[in-house]
Amino acid sequence: MAELLLGVDAGQTVTKAVLFDLAGRQVGIGTAQVATRSPRSRWVERDMDEVWAALGAAVQACLVGFSAADVLAVGIAGHGDGLYPVDASLRAFRPAITAMDTRAHALLAEWRADGTWDRALTLTGTVPFAGSPAPLLAWLQREEPAVLERARWLLFCKDWLRLRLTGSVATDVTDASASFTDVRAQAYSFEALKMFGLTGLEDRLPTLAASSDVAGVVTDEAAAATGLRAGTPVVVGAHDVDAAAVGLGAAAPGQLSVIAGTFSINQVVSSSVSVDARWQARSFVRPGQWLNMGTSPASATNVEWFLSLLGLTGPSAYATAAAEVASALGGRSEVVYLPFLYGSPHGDAASGTFLGARGWHGRAQLLRGLFEGVVFNHRYHVEALREGFDVGPAVRLGGGVARSDVWSQLFADALRAPVEVTDTDEAGARGAALLAGVGVGALDDWNLARVSRRYDPSPERGEVLDEAYATYRAAIEALGPVWDRLG
Repeated sequence: MAELLLGVDAGQTVTKAVLFDLAGRQVGIGTAQVATRSPRSRWVERDMDEVWAALGAAVQACLVGFSAADVLAVGIAGHGDGLYPVDASLRAFRPAITAMDTRAHALLAEWRADGTWDRALTLTGTVPFAGSPAPLLAWLQREEPAVLERARWLLFCKDWLRLRLTGSVATDVTDASASFTDVRAQAYSFEALKMFGLTGLEDRLPTLAASSDVAGVVTDEAAAATGLRAGTPVVVGAHDVDAAAVGLGAAAPGQLSVIAGTFSINQVVSSSVSVDARWQARSFVRPGQWLNMGTSPASATNVEWFLSLLGLTGPSAYATAAAEVASALGGRSEVVYLPFLYGSPHGDAASGTFLGARGWHGRAQLLRGLFEGVVFNHRYHVEALREGFDVGPAVRLGGGVARSDVWSQLFADALRAPVEVTDTDEAGARGAALLAGVGVGALDDWNLARVSRRYDPSPERGEVLDEAYATYRAAIEALGPVWDRLG
């Protein structure tokens, strides 16, 4: 009988279920899309029952050719922040709000003005952004108070899915540290709730458990929906960013990792607290460690948007774009792109912007500017982390861009550092699976990632990109007043 671990990575648009053997090698995968909806400006929601149905579809697809009896345990990683409320019957009663939602932007402006923003950084290690739980709950308290009256539990994405799998309610510190934990104690802080004007919601917060603790087992109902064996253990799981650090083999203090997907995620683990507005000091899967994340919703989704405008869709679209960028990499960068379609680390008003385009530029030059702009936003976050932490020389790269030689080399050249790509495209799912393996005693450690490719930086290309990055930063500075007018 085979011994396999199932890792689930539930992102904001795609849910992936991936099987791994006990050496951490990927052996099977299933995926399912989840629709997001924007019924009003700035709202980004999705139906919670559709999120559950997507998990069932992904797991069933993953198990084709395998026996459910071979699955030793299940781990779940889910997108962080956002809000998944359930009522006393443990069922969804309103759509989930994702981390891409910005309806609470006006509240953030109030909190900046009255000092809540600064106090939050000191107490919780993070400053609130529009899609994080604190402003979302404060917005609901003002605009939809009936939701909070009805809500029995305020969950994160992974916790909703695990609830449907097992019937158990819990969360872990990697997700809970989004808003309501004391950064040093790594436990709930009711002072934080009071600071955000949310006193009275203490009993709506799920119990904290370790990410690798067994939370329950797959129920008969969940087994019928997913194809898993009833009784299969399910661990608490983790925020997908933390799970990805585990899956990439970047879980040791000082190891820098970068994930390019919906969000620009740039992170390093530390064994001590270092608080700064440029990153989130959030609890890691190991007690007494923190995952310091410089993030913004400004990464590879910009490329997806542009390719869709060009009519380039499907699996080959990225390869086509990368080939065109490779053909245009000679000489200095002439087109600058600011990748802020969905948000930025430079204020709410910043937006996606092309600069320098001329009549003789073709699609390849625009794509080159776009690729570089995405990488430059990552560089902005990485430079802050390098200032704050003693990081190692190499960078682990994850996300869909890691499949591309062009993208990976561009990261190496722009960051002036060797870039390492590991032996799975699904780092978040592997991290979740490894946490499950540790939780049921099938594994002693989760450090099973192997480097499959390495990209060394080119000094010549680094100089070209340094010049382009200086222009990129100057453009952000200059466009501030223009963005404010447009906003």
